[in-house]
Amino acid sequence: MASDKPEFPFFNFDVKKFVGDLKMPNVDLDSIVSSSRKNIEALTQANRIAFEGFQAVARRQVEIMRETMTEAASVLRGVMSGNPGDVKVAPEVLKKAFEAALANMRELAELTSKANSDAFDVVQKRVADSIEELKALTGKAKGQ
Repeated sequence: MASDKPEFPFFNFDVKKFVGDLKMPNVDLDSIVSSSRKNIEALTQANRIAFEGFQAVARRQVEIMRETMTEAASVLRGVMSGNPGDVKVAPEVLKKAFEAALANMRELAELTSKANSDAFDVVQKRVADSIEELKALTGKAKGQ
């Protein structure tokens, strides 16, 4: 009986065997496979860093929303209580809320920027390492 799942032959593809069958001279397959593995690991790490940064921003946004709603409820209770002093304080409360919103936006921007920078650093380091590996491979090929 045939399987319901389609078969993808490239999932079982052996790059080392394929290139070895081509009998390409001066090709260090182990170095190529190792370099590819390092590239994948670096991308995985960069994605993890970016995702963790996204999670941190989302958590902080929830905290900010909770704080804002608590403060807004407090101000609304004061206004609804009919306390005449609260009406005079309204401009001061609005100014404080505006300053808090700016500070929160700045904080979220910094969190996002840090996560992006950290992820970029991982990729940038891997690119630099790949260039060095390529130089070493081409130097070996020339020496043989």
